[in-house]
Parts: sequence; structure tokens; C-alpha cells
Amino acid sequence: MHQVDLSAIDLNLLKLFEALVRERSVTQAGLRLGLSQPASSRALGRLRTMLGDRLVVRGKLGLELTPRGEALAGPVARLLDDARGIVSPAVFDPASATGRITIAAHDHLSLLVLADLLARFERHAPALSLHIAQPAGDNVRLVEHGKVDLALGIFEALPGSLYRRGLYTDSLTCVVRSDHPGFAGGLSLERYVALRHVAVTISGVGESAVDVALSTLGLTRHVALRVPHFLAGAMFVADSDMILTLPSRLARRLAQRLPLMLLDLPLQVAPLSFAMIWHERFHGDPAHAWVRQQLLDVVASFN
Repeated sequence: MHQVDLSAIDLNLLKLFEALVRERSVTQAGLRLGLSQPASSRALGRLRTMLGDRLVVRGKLGLELTPRGEALAGPVARLLDDARGIVSPAVFDPASATGRITIAAHDHLSLLVLADLLARFERHAPALSLHIAQPAGDNVRLVEHGKVDLALGIFEALPGSLYRRGLYTDSLTCVVRSDHPGFAGGLSLERYVALRHVAVTISGVGESAVDVALSTLGLTRHVALRVPHFLAGAMFVADSDMILTLPSRLARRLAQRLPLMLLDLPLQVAPLSFAMIWHERFHGDPAHAWVRQQLLDVVASFN
């Protein structure tokens, strides 16, 4: 197939051809493009040379397309429409949006945030689906490698290619089964250390904030059970004499559904700062920006 040198072709002349198809008049086509009649005639001459055909000829009712002109009318119109779509600003219409948004989040944030996010999808973007990815430690790798659109959690240092936006802060609370004896006066540090603990291990890297705080006091706790999910940990606690330390908002949510008693943590631990992260390649995407705003709106009532 003969290769065409596009650098030697004035693609703007195709706009004149499109106008000629619509107007069937060189003068009117020129006016549509802001050209004088002489400039339009010169442009038509260049267009005929470029395409190797007269394209339009005079007829009884004005200009008529030659067979090649007829054959090119549709493809040229589609080509110009595609070009306009390429250079037009990207827009996002939630009501007509389709596809899937994939978010990496452990069960803690899934329970607190994503149910309300899904409700917003159902209300504003009913054909857009939400997928929760299998967690992978702190989920940074999933975002880096393009496996997910967003990740929610607590993040330390991030690669330069990732953006971070804070969502909300929280503290830690303890839960025990609702009929657990001996907590009428609250939970002392001595009692806290003496109890058997359920610990939720998310990333599997480093000590938890609770264990670090205890170590500064020369104390340790007995972790009788480690699980990867807060919901599982809470269900074990509801059926045992063990204790679980977890984010306060989640503790309150679980206590509404499980027979659990809330107790203040008798230990000073730094606040938890939850955030969402995403890759720079999605930063300017209107659909992605819309989802990020929905998440911000969901957590706006948290603070």
C-alpha cells in the first residue's frame, strides 16, 4: 500500500470539503469557515489537487458531488468528528457512565465508607460498578502497578508517582462482649494488659501502634489470636472473653450489629489518619476525579 506523507498534506482542507458537502456552495462554505470567496476558491483548488479529484461540479441546483466526493463525504465527516473529540476537553457524565471502578480497601474502610459510596453510585451513576480488590498489604503496590484505581488506608512514605488526599482522622477504642463481667468502672491499663487480645494484622509489617505504645511503658500484651479482618476479630470477641482494639468509628458501627461493649483505650496512641491514594496517570481524568469527590463527600460528616 502506498504510504502517504501526512506532513505534506493540509488536513484543514478537509474542513472545507465538509462545508462544501453541507452548503453545496463555495461562497457559503467559505463563510462557514470565515474565508473570503477568493480564498475559498483557492482552497478548493488545493483540495482537488490533494485528493486527485474535482470533488464538486456545478449542477442545476448548485454544486454536486462527484462519485469520489460522495465516497469521501462520510469518512471525512467521521474523521473530523473524531478529531474534534480528541482535542475537546474530556467530560464525564455520571448518569450515562459505564465501566468499573476498582478500589483497594481492607474490611474496616469497606464497612465504613464503601456502602455509602455505592449508594451514591446507584443514585448518580447507576451503570457504573464498584469492585473491591483483594487487599495486598498497604495496597501501594496495587496502585503503582495499575491494578486498582484507588486505595484507602493509612499510608507512610509514597512513591513520587502517587497522590494522597486525607479523608478523616480517628482514635482507637476497645470492644468486649456485651455481658463481659467486671467493667462497670471502665478499663484500667492493668486489666487491659491482663486480658487475652485479638489483633488484626493488615500489612504484616512492623509492630502495631498499640504494641509500640505499650513498649514505651515497658509493657506487653498477650495476643491470643491474629486475624486479617476486623469483622472476624469482632465476631470472635463477641463469643469469647477476649478484647479487640480497633478504630472508634468502626467499633461503634459494629456495636450496633453485634453484642459488643465499647471501652475507652487506657493508653495514649497517636490519632489514625486515613487517606486515599491514586496514580498520577488518573489525576486529571474526569471520571476518576468524580469518584474521588464522592469519597470526600461520604466522609465529610465524619469530621
